[in-house]
Amino acid sequence: MKFTDGYWMVKEGTTMHHPIEIRDIRESADGVTVHAACRNVQIKGDTLNAPLLQVELSAPRKDVIRVRWTHHAGKKAVGPNFELFPEAGFKPDIATDADVLTLTSGGLSLKLSKQGPWNMAFTNYGKYATGSSHKRTAYIQTKDKQAFFREQLDLGVSERIYGLGERFTPFVKNGQVVDIWNEDGGTSSEQAYKNVPFYLSSEGYGIFVNHPERVSFEIASENVSKVQFSVPGESLEYFVVGGETLKDVLGNYTALTGKPALPPAWSFGLWLTTSFTTDYDEETVNSFIQGMADRDLPLHVFHFDCFWMKEYQWCDFEWDPAVFPEPVQMLKRLKDRGLKICVWINSYIAQKSPLFDEGMEKGYLVKTPSGDVWQWDLWQAGMGLVDFTNPDAVEWYKDHLRRLVDMGVDCFKTDFGERIPTDVVYFDGSDPAKMHNYYTQLYNKAVFEVLEEKLGKNEAMLFARSATAGGQQFPVHWGGDCSATYASMAETIRGGLSLGLSGFGFWSHDISGFESTAPPDIYKRWVAFGLLSSHSRLHGNESYRVPWLFDEEAVDVLRRFTKLKSALMPYLFGAAVEASTQGLPMMRAMVLEFPEDPTTHALDLQYMLGDRLLVAPIFRPDGRVQYYVPEGRWTNYLTGETVEGGKWHAEEHGYMTLPLLVAPNTLLAVGANDQKPDYDYADGITFELFELADGASAKAPVYTLGGELLYTAEAVRSGNRIVVTAEGALKPWNLRLAGISEASGVEGGQTAAGEQGLLVNAAAGSQRIVISLAE
Repeated sequence: MKFTDGYWMVKEGTTMHHPIEIRDIRESADGVTVHAACRNVQIKGDTLNAPLLQVELSAPRKDVIRVRWTHHAGKKAVGPNFELFPEAGFKPDIATDADVLTLTSGGLSLKLSKQGPWNMAFTNYGKYATGSSHKRTAYIQTKDKQAFFREQLDLGVSERIYGLGERFTPFVKNGQVVDIWNEDGGTSSEQAYKNVPFYLSSEGYGIFVNHPERVSFEIASENVSKVQFSVPGESLEYFVVGGETLKDVLGNYTALTGKPALPPAWSFGLWLTTSFTTDYDEETVNSFIQGMADRDLPLHVFHFDCFWMKEYQWCDFEWDPAVFPEPVQMLKRLKDRGLKICVWINSYIAQKSPLFDEGMEKGYLVKTPSGDVWQWDLWQAGMGLVDFTNPDAVEWYKDHLRRLVDMGVDCFKTDFGERIPTDVVYFDGSDPAKMHNYYTQLYNKAVFEVLEEKLGKNEAMLFARSATAGGQQFPVHWGGDCSATYASMAETIRGGLSLGLSGFGFWSHDISGFESTAPPDIYKRWVAFGLLSSHSRLHGNESYRVPWLFDEEAVDVLRRFTKLKSALMPYLFGAAVEASTQGLPMMRAMVLEFPEDPTTHALDLQYMLGDRLLVAPIFRPDGRVQYYVPEGRWTNYLTGETVEGGKWHAEEHGYMTLPLLVAPNTLLAVGANDQKPDYDYADGITFELFELADGASAKAPVYTLGGELLYTAEAVRSGNRIVVTAEGALKPWNLRLAGISEASGVEGGQTAAGEQGLLVNAAAGSQRIVISLAE
């Protein structure tokens, strides 16, 4: 929200009060409380008839500093509030002298000037990060007597800002106005399904504004050298998040707001849906599934979209008897084919649903201030909204899901949750303005808890559309309603990369676009992108998405990339484990892996999949692509061609290839099964070694399907000698030397010719292979 009229003036009728002079500082074991007058106090009378602002400075975790501003403290505290995870027993270091107070948390320090103009400066591991100086912090009253708190933090000359949720606008947020307010606006506007009041800076720090209500950001817009954020009310709380690297910053932020759960390995396979408004029954579903099998297209999850329930009755959680007369038997038949089952739900109860009267009678639906059930006709006729602040309503909702899981359902697509009204009353008295964004957290949490309760840890996953800060704990999320165009494919990538820099580890999208039907060209290009994403789903609006309805080549493309993803699962699942433990996204903006390379800072049409694979999707019907490669000698995994880094490349690709590059000094774990994502990764695994430099080493972890580390393979090169160890390997394993066709000597295994490099089969029981390269 803008409060100024240009740089010099404030808007007419607006009053700003800034901290100017420190009046006292109170230290405690947990932090510091500072009172600042909004005028220079020269005589005792200057203490009268003016605000006194209070700021509390503390540190809930290492490398995190909390700043809380308060004007009037008497306002009743009403939730909801983001759930935070402080570090038990952690306390900041506090030092003070005549001029400066210093509060230090790990490598992050705050220096507050005790004399002269107001100034707070944050230093992150010895480097200035950001700060707030004279007339930047403000308590504001508008001409209509509304109160706001505003902060303006320094923005460096070449500094770039990322994140703020899944945003489809330009990837670099500088120059944008962003309101944190969940809306159902598709992927082609500034509205967003997943709004997160956290941004990441290219200078190596993050800012989390701890307010679930609307937060207004002005990023180099109202003031071009500042990032401004404001909230309504009498207080403002934000956290500065530091770390030695950008990855550390994301790790520290997700430690504060919650790490992503690890989705089950089967969820990384290919999903096929009925699509939205199509006609289908069990015969139709079986025709799709059999058609996939007949064409050697591995399929792993089948999803039933909205019309598995009877029209006008969403949600009643009952299979439409006219279409699915024996759902339990049908689900068993599908699961006997090795498929997992997902069904669509939302948190709305239509008036025609038999559950509406029950929910109304028992007080399970959100009410209006007059005590009536809140209703409207947008989406479902007369629908009400489940009140997840009522524990009994939560259990009521969960019980219906438990029954579906008992039938054979494995996961739920938790659609909607964005259009949440603010003129309502919640069971627990929650502030409806705060609940607008936070509602989705309670909704997805309830569904995730059912799946974890019924299926076990690391077996629960959602397909969720809406989210806010902390929502990363309940994966997976997908990108909402995109269109069947190249432009929409590009905006989809921007949204996913922005969400990944907002703490979310797993993300998907509707392959070939949700709205309309893509031409075969776009379908095939999007398939390659979709199967090189965290999660991969074929879904649309008014038409089926099976590939043979596009053309026969689409079948071949889908087969190639589905099998490729299954083969890459040992590596990809390792990246998934890293996402759940470190808070890093599987799909990573280039800046996250290469922050020292300024060319990567604005790249949003390519990404890293894990830390070793670079993916550059193709957005043109002529197959041309331009992409940037960081320093080093990279290898196209699909063609075996090497690519020199430190520059841009322009290429032309058919539908079977795209730039999928392996970073130098990589030991890539590749599985022996290209038919499904959930198999014993250690059995027959091949470690593929790429461009290992003299004196360098490379590692590749191998995990169980439960996310437990089995062992870590390592390759070390000294001169022409390469030693690869797999200590702990109890099953057969292999080594492939990419780009190397022969060796002068091999110990610990037998060699065989390979298409893209020398293949070595480890001898039975061997955990060590030594290669002597030919001169």
